[in-house]
Amino acid sequence: MYIIAGLGNPGKEYAGTRHNVGFDTIDFLAEKYNVNLNKLKFNSVYGEININGEKVMLVKPVTYMNRSGIAIAEIVKYYKVPIENLIIIYDDIDIPAGTLRIRPHGSSGTHNGMKSIIYQLENDKFPRIRIGIGRNPDMDLADYVLQRFSKDDREKINSIIKSASEAAEEIVTKSLDSSMQKFNIKLTN
Repeated sequence: MYIIAGLGNPGKEYAGTRHNVGFDTIDFLAEKYNVNLNKLKFNSVYGEININGEKVMLVKPVTYMNRSGIAIAEIVKYYKVPIENLIIIYDDIDIPAGTLRIRPHGSSGTHNGMKSIIYQLENDKFPRIRIGIGRNPDMDLADYVLQRFSKDDREKINSIIKSASEAAEEIVTKSLDSSMQKFNIKLTN
């Protein structure tokens, strides 16, 4: 069993923002597999799919970004999912927009949602898919990540979200190494 969790903030006011690209990726996968994310438990909304014979839970914590670890820890512990079968997808201001970075483990960097998950799990040995959103040095960080994409940027980020979903599927169907080799590239226009 795998858990693919996308990070974001619940509520219409946050839909489509840079901070919610993890949620957007889960929504993309749910649509692809024709599953509704309509179960509410573990401080999350989720749905279950099957990828190549493997049960996979698509999860969106509803705890708000900075408390994502509460939801993730609940579901991981309840289902006794091996830590290496937890895949977290989230936005990252520290890598350029248009870039995916898949890593097997590591620190939270500057991401408060990841800080919360690592703190709650007391472990950082899980794969993560980071979607680069870049940063704007002329804007307050909170304002920047909670801002919606321009029309042109939305089109570009949609292709990255598709790649992020494919990277998660690759981890489930093949391996983390295969996903890193295939998707750790800078995407161009």
